[in-house]
Amino acid sequence: MKRIRAILGLMIPLIILYIVYTGSFNLFELILGIITAIVVGYLFGDVVVEKTSKVLDPVRWFWLVIYAVFYFTVIEAKAHWEVLKLIFNPSGIKPAIVRVPYNVSTDYALTTIANSITNTPGTITVDVDEKRKYLYVHWIKAVDVSDKVAKENISALFEKYAHKIFD
Repeated sequence: MKRIRAILGLMIPLIILYIVYTGSFNLFELILGIITAIVVGYLFGDVVVEKTSKVLDPVRWFWLVIYAVFYFTVIEAKAHWEVLKLIFNPSGIKPAIVRVPYNVSTDYALTTIANSITNTPGTITVDVDEKRKYLYVHWIKAVDVSDKVAKENISALFEKYAHKIFD
């Protein structure tokens, strides 16, 4: 049962990603995507999925969908708008590398936070200190370099969702 959950835990996101990125609902392409996801899930499910008891939890999947939609619409749009404003008014640019504390326990949650920061225009995760639980982030418009303000402005929302989905 654990092996099947591990396979499903990798297979389901792969099928969804395949459909989203190809944008095709052609029967042949769907079947090809499903077969590929099954093969990859079978080969790598045990390696990728750490805690199989959490894989089929519908609450986690719900939060994943909410986060994905919110991130790719609202958060990305706001960040692009802020960078666009900086392009036309470069006097607002105050770059700095700031230390951002985090409080998640799994590698997947940490990776979600770091990737969300990097994918958002105006911020890039440059290093992770897992021992002291800090991310080092290049921030194009550093309003304050204190840990608390950096976390509030950069990663608090990402961490909230990463915790609900992966911890």
